Amino acid sequence: MRNFLVKTIANAAALAVAIWLLKDITLTGENTGRKILTLLLVALLFGVVNAIVKPVVKLLALPLFILTLGLITLVINALMLLLTSWLAEEFDLGFHVDGFGTAVLGGLIIAVVSWAMNAVLPDDKD
Repeated sequence: MRNFLVKTIANAAALAVAIWLLKDITLTGENTGRKILTLLLVALLFGVVNAIVKPVVKLLALPLFILTLGLITLVINALMLLLTSWLAEEFDLGFHVDGFGTAVLGGLIIAVVSWAMNAVLPDDKD
């Protein structure tokens, strides 16, 4: 449970940084509390997408991983972010990613910030 909470907080922080840095990734809400709640819900949704869909896509794209020496990961991360944006719109959450280029940059930012947050935050392995 603690590991799940740590990963959700790391995802939320990474999404917040991407929203802050890129004008085409938007988070809407009436007030700050509503935006924080939306950010946490989107982080949960992003975690579910990464836990369920991403391994299947990575398995299907295994030849491309070998061919591109792993650079296809940027495209897969962008697709997971776009899928999260689409699902957020379906669940009527105020989160939107505008375009594939923005998703690639956002995916890169989220990967770096998530990695840093997971390195700093404690987990169940300690």
